[in-house]
Amino acid sequence: MAEIPKEWAIAKQTFQKIWGYEDLRPSQREVVFNLLRGQDSLAIMATGGGKSICFQLPALLDTGLTLVISPLLALMEDQVQDLRSRNLPAACLHSNQSQTERRCILQNLAKIRLLYISPETLLSPPVWERLCDRNLKITGLMLDEAHCLVQWGDSFRPSYRRLGAVRSALMAHKPSDHPHIALAAFTATADRQTTVELQTCLQLENPQIVRTSPHRPNLNLQIAIAWTPAGRKSRLLKFIGDRQGQSGLIYVRSRRDAEMLATWLQENSFKTAAYHAGLPPQERRYMEQQWLTNQYPFVICTSAFGLGINKPDTRWVCHFHPPLTLSEYIQEIGRAGRDDKPAEALMLVSEPTGLLDDSDRQRVNFFLQQQQKIQQQAFTILSKLPRQGKFAEISRLHPDAAIALGLMHRVGYLTWHTPFDYEIHNLPKQLSDLKIKCEDQTAIAKMQAYTRLKGNRWAFLLDNFGFEEESKLLLESRS
Repeated sequence: MAEIPKEWAIAKQTFQKIWGYEDLRPSQREVVFNLLRGQDSLAIMATGGGKSICFQLPALLDTGLTLVISPLLALMEDQVQDLRSRNLPAACLHSNQSQTERRCILQNLAKIRLLYISPETLLSPPVWERLCDRNLKITGLMLDEAHCLVQWGDSFRPSYRRLGAVRSALMAHKPSDHPHIALAAFTATADRQTTVELQTCLQLENPQIVRTSPHRPNLNLQIAIAWTPAGRKSRLLKFIGDRQGQSGLIYVRSRRDAEMLATWLQENSFKTAAYHAGLPPQERRYMEQQWLTNQYPFVICTSAFGLGINKPDTRWVCHFHPPLTLSEYIQEIGRAGRDDKPAEALMLVSEPTGLLDDSDRQRVNFFLQQQQKIQQQAFTILSKLPRQGKFAEISRLHPDAAIALGLMHRVGYLTWHTPFDYEIHNLPKQLSDLKIKCEDQTAIAKMQAYTRLKGNRWAFLLDNFGFEEESKLLLESRS
């Protein structure tokens, strides 16, 4: 632990006054210390570990603005609502707000300590112009749920790939006496590869890496083979039927799957609903509240559900379909058992041969085919792009250029000089010679190895997420 800064006494008093707890956890204190000193951080802290307080507390102790880059509108609104309920100066900017509301927030940024914003809104012209105002003091740039950069940054949310150039571009517009902008990334899951990619993409400067183990001894991990589609539904019915009165979550792979399964369970007299990113924000908020207040014992959801939502008495999580990667899996099972009481995580998988039901294999193949299609489209666009250019101009000419640029950035062929100016370099003379390793295949292979595992599941997960010693100790204790 680094030397305790003199501001800590004030920080502790503020923490006690606002949040009502006696003290922060050791991992939280370490991140807060780093940010109070203006140092970059990468915080990999298990779900329920209190990541938000790590950047909220330093922001409230400073006189400048802290930008919190967040992936989901629901997550932003929930955190801002909580902060405002504590009479704290926070706001969020998003596309669902009226022009008048957005203009009002932008005009009053000097009075706000925490501004929650998506990557896309951050880089929109009116917002960026206001943030570059030399008189606006910005002290922090926080990336919440940072794994989304790696998970979504190539195709779904290519704006994430431009975030590494944000700090230097903002500093270039500020006066010489403007304080250094601290940059920190927060996530519950980051394996070795993700950790390196986050540091590189975000251009973190000598970051302090704070990691806590994802191990939850109270969370029992189970995998059950579903021999047929009917058998999968039968296993689910028995599982939730045996746990009536307990709060849980059922994860599926797609919006269509969520709606079909919810309809089927409703027909079987279960009070539930389908939650996915395609629903209007108001409907998603309603479902979350119904679940949080136990009006819905469980909801059927895609990976869009759960980020930032805390329900400590969640007793079980069921993966009706296997997630694609271990990162998704550990994020989602982490919703259960946050109160340290016994909880369960069940994953249903197709039988290994796929002869009776190969739906799991079909889902994986479909995803990989889509990724390959995106790469092929990117190569087609790439041949039309100048080697140096401005993002706005290129995007007007080629609407899908963002994906091509994001992909080139991931594999090291592109540099963002600012979030709006790029340079492509070191490309082979023939684009047909350009080979891009599909990292998704490696991640999927690890997930599939986990589903076939006969040994200790927690030990396997800990080893994959860089906690090798804890994994060994766990195996030794069980032998």
